Amino acid sequence: MSIQKKLSRLKGYMSISSQSDDQKQPLLQQPDEKVSIPYLEQWESFGAKPFFFDGQYCFVREVSYPLHYQHGHYQLGELYDVHRQWKHSRLEHPLSSKRHEVSDLFFFDTETTGLGSGAGNTIFLLGHAQVLDDRVVVRQHFLPNPGAEVALYQSFLSEVDYTTLVTYNGKAFDWPVLKTRHTFIRDVVPKLPAFGHYDLYHASRRIWKHKLESVRLGNVEKEILGIERHEDIPGFLAPMLYFDFLSTQNPEGIFGVLKHNEIDVLSLIVLYIHLSKQILGANEMKSAVEQFEMARWFDSLGEVSAAREAYERVAERNEQEAAKAKWNLSLIYKKEKRYEEAIAIWQELLQDKSDLLKIKAATELAKVYEHHFKRVEEAYSYALHAYDIWKSLVRTFKQKDETKEQELLKRLCRLARKLKK
Repeated sequence: MSIQKKLSRLKGYMSISSQSDDQKQPLLQQPDEKVSIPYLEQWESFGAKPFFFDGQYCFVREVSYPLHYQHGHYQLGELYDVHRQWKHSRLEHPLSSKRHEVSDLFFFDTETTGLGSGAGNTIFLLGHAQVLDDRVVVRQHFLPNPGAEVALYQSFLSEVDYTTLVTYNGKAFDWPVLKTRHTFIRDVVPKLPAFGHYDLYHASRRIWKHKLESVRLGNVEKEILGIERHEDIPGFLAPMLYFDFLSTQNPEGIFGVLKHNEIDVLSLIVLYIHLSKQILGANEMKSAVEQFEMARWFDSLGEVSAAREAYERVAERNEQEAAKAKWNLSLIYKKEKRYEEAIAIWQELLQDKSDLLKIKAATELAKVYEHHFKRVEEAYSYALHAYDIWKSLVRTFKQKDETKEQELLKRLCRLARKLKK
């Protein structure tokens, strides 16, 4: 490698650091006079400029939106409102942005030539949006040919803070594909560091899997966020349009793919706003199903206070989720040694229409009367009740769970022995 190229590369690494976050711009080196760029005027009229690095080039396109731009149910600038709420919230949550500034968040999405994460899948478009003090900036890095990946990743890695990526299924797809491609050129572009990651897919699936047929981003946009796409290129057509572009170099068709990706990253901003409002306002959620799933999420995170409050709200509703919420709430009361409140719930659940809930409630009553109150006779009565319901279920459905039956019998026999002493 020539000294000139090494100096050129170092220049590429160093020149970004002197700019503030709000002023970062792609580093455009002087073009090689030998490089001919087909349809350059069309690219420039679409807002894309060539980014030159190490004898290669990619395209970098930038589009700005005002903070009051309405995308579905929300304005983009509402991200600042939810950020302030996170700052004042005591809740510790994977989607909390309290330890970052708004401009730190990079809403990131890719377009690829396939669906797998193997070496044969190439990323041809990297898009990201950043919300600044006065505008929202969308930047896209486009691969004009397979030999230009060094320029593509240099342009991307020089400006994105990968510690705060916000994606949709990016943990399972976008980032693994990017890491795979990066391994081929890692000696000549910046390294991929460890990074933080807000993956909104998992949050969406947790809350809306029972409500939506699919939690694809397009479906969440339409059913939850109120976003309607008009004359949009379907995502599954993107690889075909890219291969067509490679054969003709005419960008007319690929412009639709860039517009599709642009909407994707804007939708990530709006989805983050909506999810944040749902999480921070869990006690006011209208849907009992969504409120119950949110309570379970808090519970799994160890946010007991938030989980308890949400369960209590669901338990007050006369809906299907109320019984499940009461059961989970009773377990929180048990851990907190609030036995009287837990017992009240278990006794109420003995009247529930679900036999499985009756068995669980009777079993918990047997445990607490045996171990905490030392009232063996009452414990035996509840243990026998649980076993009788279990035997009835086995006779009705002709399905036998030996492990469960042995567990119930073991407790019943132990209590019977204690009664004889």
